[in-house]
Amino acid sequence: MAGVKVYTTENCPYCRMVQAFLRKHDVAFELVDVGKDREAAREMIALSGQRGVPVTVFGDEVIVGFDARRLQEVFGTPAAATVCDVTIVGGGPAGLTAAVYCARKRMKTVLVAENIGGQAAWSWAIENYMGFSTISGKELIRKFEEQARGFDVHLELDSVTSVKKEDGAFLVRTAGGTEYRSRTLILAPGKEPRRLGLPGEDRLMGKGISICAVCDAPLYRDKPVAVVGGGNAALQTAIEMTKFASSVTLIARGALRCDEIFLSRAEEAGIRTLSPHEVTALHGDAALTGITVRDRETGEEMNLDVEGLFLSIGFAPNTEFLKDLVALNERGEILIDENGRTNVPGVFAAGDATCVKAKQIIVAAGDGAKAALEAHEYLEELVGKPTKEPVVCR
Repeated sequence: MAGVKVYTTENCPYCRMVQAFLRKHDVAFELVDVGKDREAAREMIALSGQRGVPVTVFGDEVIVGFDARRLQEVFGTPAAATVCDVTIVGGGPAGLTAAVYCARKRMKTVLVAENIGGQAAWSWAIENYMGFSTISGKELIRKFEEQARGFDVHLELDSVTSVKKEDGAFLVRTAGGTEYRSRTLILAPGKEPRRLGLPGEDRLMGKGISICAVCDAPLYRDKPVAVVGGGNAALQTAIEMTKFASSVTLIARGALRCDEIFLSRAEEAGIRTLSPHEVTALHGDAALTGITVRDRETGEEMNLDVEGLFLSIGFAPNTEFLKDLVALNERGEILIDENGRTNVPGVFAAGDATCVKAKQIIVAAGDGAKAALEAHEYLEELVGKPTKEPVVCR
């Protein structure tokens, strides 16, 4: 299919997902790095109104982000239903580790995820994963994915819209129209970024507001930006943004909740910190032109002229589609026992979307392994040994 152009940046995980989707469906495309080519960046913004990647253009069609449903409609092909030993929902460290362990047990394994890597892929640098003194999230997830693809695992890039039990099996439906039926289920959907909840936020998302600095940072070169949040991720984002932006302001609702090392790095980088402050208004029509912030102690407000606002205010469990299947706690997290079992026989869970207290990559990976081992044991007890024929899925 000629004439497909994908605007991307070097480190964007969602850009990589679009490319993988197009290659899977044998769609030829031109790749344009707007992080390095400013003229191409202006072209992308003119076409899409977006200051965020990826953007896929085909004729009059402009697809913003990794929109699995729309990509499937424009470029995809119908997929037949398939029956597997296990379907894994989620492609972060928990889901990818579970996939490797399931495949090693010769289980027919399908992993369905909107993106590979989840939150981990957005990390500028990871300094607490064993075996690496420091590694970028992009590189660590690449290693996870390579290992998973080295086994008999089918990775499907799509958004899961519903999961239910039907006729003794678990039925997973996706935005792209595919259905997967499996004997067991491992849930590792991870979390999704929280939003500010302010008027105009949805309209300005990708037009000055970003939830993925790793993806969009190069598009704010020599522009004033602000970062909202007070944890390690927010500090790390602010520090990295000083390599691109003309100025960086960090806005935190309360005291900074980060490791001491980030405080010293932020000070050295010349980052302006407003704490305790909160963003109360967003300005701009076609794009963000500024924000209003309020001092939470005095109530005094001031306007900041910024063209970029990067949100790093935490995550919420991506479990809305599961509430009719498994038990959740008051925070929307999947309730599991120490072995990753949910309240539904045959359904297991791992990763940041569960009630496990520690939200760390290394913990998620370990719990993904436990969930896979439990799924294998359950399957052997229920129906005998899993089939050893390789799975064929489309």
